[in-house]
Amino acid sequence: MTIENVFVLGAPADQGIPLVTRLLDAGYQVTAGVRRADALADSPFPDLPWKMADITDAASLEAAFAGQDALAMHLPFEFDREVAASFGRNIAQAAKATGLKKIVFNTSCFVADRDLDLSAHDGRRDIERSLEETGITCVFIEPVVFMNNMIRVWSKPSIVNRGIFAYSAAPDLKISWVCLDDVAAYMVAALGTDAADGKHVPVGGPEALVGDEVAERLSEATGKPIKFVSITPDEFAARMSELVTGSREVEPHSIYDGMAKFYRFYNEQPESPLIVDPAETRKLLDVEPTPMRDWLRRWDWTQPT
Repeated sequence: MTIENVFVLGAPADQGIPLVTRLLDAGYQVTAGVRRADALADSPFPDLPWKMADITDAASLEAAFAGQDALAMHLPFEFDREVAASFGRNIAQAAKATGLKKIVFNTSCFVADRDLDLSAHDGRRDIERSLEETGITCVFIEPVVFMNNMIRVWSKPSIVNRGIFAYSAAPDLKISWVCLDDVAAYMVAALGTDAADGKHVPVGGPEALVGDEVAERLSEATGKPIKFVSITPDEFAARMSELVTGSREVEPHSIYDGMAKFYRFYNEQPESPLIVDPAETRKLLDVEPTPMRDWLRRWDWTQPT
């Protein structure tokens, strides 16, 4: 299978930027799907070719996918399962109509092999199912928890200003934290091999760490003591809501409510679902994941933002 032209949904976003960078470095011809003509203006690649693409409109996607060999994408979290499923149906319809050869979908979260009665998670499964039903070669890259969460506005200021890494993980919850650049590397690798075709590929970092171990690595990176504080999923959601909306009240079916449900599920399992064996992943995709210590050294820990 020869792939030269790759269409990227989500190119201007934080998961799309490392993906586009790695695709360009690998020699692919990349076109971004955007909803605004100026969407790439403030990105690292303002001159990247683009087409209008609306995941709520199959006709828009069909026009955008024309002439492309492959689709690489991540999608916004949608906490209405039927709406999420409609995204999948629209993308699948357009992909099939335009004869795409391959689809690589970064689910942006852990995906189980069954529905969990979590709307965002189950919507991801619906999207995967629609893509599989096209008969197009698909690879589903399923990362666990992003290292980049530590530099978000709801995490980094507390680390820098208070010496506290507060996260909605039980003290004994092991997580194979993975950085966004590595997720992009896995996606690009999936385009260049048939080893992962048709597979659901969990991806994570090289270490499964509990919160105290993350705090140890943060202490090394920042040069000062950092303490891990386990907070409940409800408190986690309230803090995120307050930062963005100014209110700690978590609306039902909001992103904050949805994230609380995700982490409540993770914390309640007898064995952590967020552990990935990198050796197993490497059998399919030849990527060496970044240790957390190395990733943390990339950032300025003197500034809270």
